[in-house]
Amino acid sequence: MNFFVINLKKYFFTILFSLFTISLILFSDSNLIAAQNGLALFSTKVFPSLFPFFVATELLCKTNFTYVLGKFLNKFMKPIFNVPGESALAIILGTISGYPIGAKVVCNLKKEKIISKIEAERLIAYTNNSGPLFILATVGISLFGNKKLGFTLLISHLLSSLLVAYFFRFWKKEKIEITFTETKFNSSSLPIKLSNFGEILGNAIKSSISNILSIGGFIVLFSVILSILNTSEIIHFISQILNLFNIPIEVSSALFTGIVELTNGVAASSGLYENYHLISILLTSFLLGFGGLSVLLQIYSIISKESISIKPYIIGKFLQGIFSVIFTFILL
Repeated sequence: MNFFVINLKKYFFTILFSLFTISLILFSDSNLIAAQNGLALFSTKVFPSLFPFFVATELLCKTNFTYVLGKFLNKFMKPIFNVPGESALAIILGTISGYPIGAKVVCNLKKEKIISKIEAERLIAYTNNSGPLFILATVGISLFGNKKLGFTLLISHLLSSLLVAYFFRFWKKEKIEITFTETKFNSSSLPIKLSNFGEILGNAIKSSISNILSIGGFIVLFSVILSILNTSEIIHFISQILNLFNIPIEVSSALFTGIVELTNGVAASSGLYENYHLISILLTSFLLGFGGLSVLLQIYSIISKESISIKPYIIGKFLQGIFSVIFTFILL
């Protein structure tokens, strides 16, 4: 038995990727449509909305904006969240623009030695959120047809993020860490000048394109993965197993879909509204807070370049999903 387990671990990814390749061939028709839909979503929605933010964050970290922001907010950020005031940039942009801008800003702050590795790990747990426009317009109005519910989900989402932020002030608090803020910025030695602006802008665009193409790849890939799971009825099979524990098949199917990919999961969850009114809302709230495996891997692809652990992100997003459910239930 131990020999079987050891060999399974050794060849796990070989078996997994072999099955994936075979599935691409067996379900080629549906996979092609799914890939086209994923690519359309990326090119028409994701790229136009995220690319300017990626470039803007790259440029902002080359100016004294974060320094000014830090001087103004440090007296609030340090006592409450145990991170420098400059970290507010990641919180603000990560909240306004949605996944995965927060991770990009955190990496930029660490790369510029404005925050330490431990502070980056604290921030990564709560600076990546679903955007207000997505929650209000897509989820509230388009999917549920209820603007008031959209605001309820948004408020719950933001409150749960702040609560996670407070809890993560204790993350690795016992360890000695170095904060670079005081020695990094001074107004007389800014790295961005008129003479080198063209070079810095070009580098910002190159870096942003590299990151956003990676995100596009994840969107297309997970569109295909969901197509395979649906076509092969794997999701239905898992739902039937969960049904043995009195969990309705429709609910477990929406939950599993959302754990794999957020947008499709939220769409499936909203479809339960007529028959499972409260469950539909609370499940949607959880999925918005949790983010899903697709978003997790997008974040990981960004933060791994700066050797930031993904562990606090996973813990933080799970907690945010739970807290979101509690706040939503209270506000309904």
